[in-house]
Amino acid sequence: MKPRYLRPSRSMPEIYLYREPIDFRKQANGLAVLIEQELGHSPFTGALYAFTNRQRNKIKCLMWEDNGFILYYKALAEEKFKWPSPADELMPLTGEQINWLLDGYDISLLQGHKTLHYEAIG
Repeated sequence: MKPRYLRPSRSMPEIYLYREPIDFRKQANGLAVLIEQELGHSPFTGALYAFTNRQRNKIKCLMWEDNGFILYYKALAEEKFKWPSPADELMPLTGEQINWLLDGYDISLLQGHKTLHYEAIG
């Protein structure tokens, strides 16, 4: 597998996926306002927030690092990102899941077996 250097860390503790498409003219400050006003989160905690456009062929990630925002942008040449449906506005992700999303995997399908609870055998 080819090494990827400009990616969110797999050990990043807080990552959130904003499920609704956004206006991609928004830059770092506009996304920070969305995080603060719509989600009620502080954009200055160091958490990473991922957004997509209507066509689902672009992704922007915003994160505060010490003294300024980092804005990660990826535009696909031909395909679309497999974005989970907007059941809830925000979906927490792991560092591994955000990288799977960037690689084109459908993270909404990555579920383990359901947990079963039994009281008795028989």
